[in-house]
Amino acid sequence: MPKGYVIITEAISDPAGMAAYGRAAAASIAESGAKVLAADPRPRLLEGEWHGDQTVVLEFPSAEAARAWYESASYEKAKPLRQAAAECRVVIVSGFEMPTPGD
Repeated sequence: MPKGYVIITEAISDPAGMAAYGRAAAASIAESGAKVLAADPRPRLLEGEWHGDQTVVLEFPSAEAARAWYESASYEKAKPLRQAAAECRVVIVSGFEMPTPGD
């Protein structure tokens, strides 16, 4: 089963509020078994337009696990802190498993 990824772009208006969100979200991320793959305050834009000034990528065992985390009671407590401190875009994407040669 392909992994699932949550990608969040954040236009932060309240750095202290985002720090509080980070502390509040950490437990829910750990409980879900996710890994933080990236938290970049200055992603290098190669083409087009990008939203926000920070990008975060979380890896989950599957897209279903990512959705379960996003809708979990634990994360529901942290989410309003992020929404108050930044304008965000949040997506879930499914990973891709390259077929092996000969399949």
